[in-house]
Amino acid sequence: MGKLGGVALLIVLVFAFTGIVFVTGGGNNSCAVAATISPATATGLKPVAGYSGDQLINAAAIITAGAAAGVNVKGQTLAVMTAMGESGLRNIDYGDLAGPDSRGLFQQRDTWGTLAQRLNPTVSAGFFFQRLVKVPNWETVTPTAAAHAVQINADPDHYTPYYAPAESVVAALLGGDAACAATAVTGSNAQQLAADLVVKIDAGNITGIAPDHLREIRWIAAGEVHANCGINLAILQVITIAVNTFGSVGISDINRLCTNQYLGNTDSSHWANGGGHAVDFYSLDRTPTTGADANAIKLLKTLLPLMPAGSATGQVQCRAKAGTSLELAGVRQFEDTCNHVHLQVDPAYTGSLKADPAKASS
Repeated sequence: MGKLGGVALLIVLVFAFTGIVFVTGGGNNSCAVAATISPATATGLKPVAGYSGDQLINAAAIITAGAAAGVNVKGQTLAVMTAMGESGLRNIDYGDLAGPDSRGLFQQRDTWGTLAQRLNPTVSAGFFFQRLVKVPNWETVTPTAAAHAVQINADPDHYTPYYAPAESVVAALLGGDAACAATAVTGSNAQQLAADLVVKIDAGNITGIAPDHLREIRWIAAGEVHANCGINLAILQVITIAVNTFGSVGISDINRLCTNQYLGNTDSSHWANGGGHAVDFYSLDRTPTTGADANAIKLLKTLLPLMPAGSATGQVQCRAKAGTSLELAGVRQFEDTCNHVHLQVDPAYTGSLKADPAKASS
């Protein structure tokens, strides 16, 4: 299986030469925009987890190839992790004792493709993704197990220490697209937004845990009014953007007043002024989030330019510990548990998210 065939090769080569990534939010996202992780973008970044310069440019090429292959952020992170473990994100033009013919970011041998292909960061990454997606349960096994199934390294645990740095690098390179996300906020009819979300709930694209907060969405969709069980319009829009961006999300909390989950904070946007002014995502793209992982950073970069004045997000210490802290003008950050992403608007706010990201602070 040394060479990509037909359409797959054409796609990878197009991306190799154009650098274009078509960002879609999964099967249900109607927003598709052209975005580029250019060498200039990567070069302009400060060192991330000890990686800089050409290393970040190579990581950007891997991410681009992953988007071309339709692989999610976790898969892109696995590939960056693997290249870290194989080459230190350097495009090596020599092999070693174990593989004298190994070359490139992934140290691929001559059975993978031609020398020129293996030394092309985008094409060699395409080879990696082509094999990764054929690994059974690659999204749920440990990262090093998924990489080992592709690379067949002598040490199955070789890639373990590289996963956290890979998450940091991918998070630094991947940003959301606020202009794309803004298309989801043009709808200001809460009942219609809720009805659209119910479709995604029934399809399994939005999941919840006990106590059930998804019923709050169902009640709004059905036009039912339940005391202290409403959801802020902007929060419905946040949920819409999140599920469109990732294809699937898990929600642990919305209106805690509705479920009588008083946690000792009367000012909580989950609770204050009737509740329902915040949402907690415990998973993005069917992957648990820490509030500091690549998916979380992508969500925050997508949403925060659209958030109205007085908005806030949690997990600031989680991001600081992971080295992926964000500067969020006009959005307060606070400490929160590292098992979800918390987003809130001011409990007194009754309007929409900003359809024009340039006016986000107004």
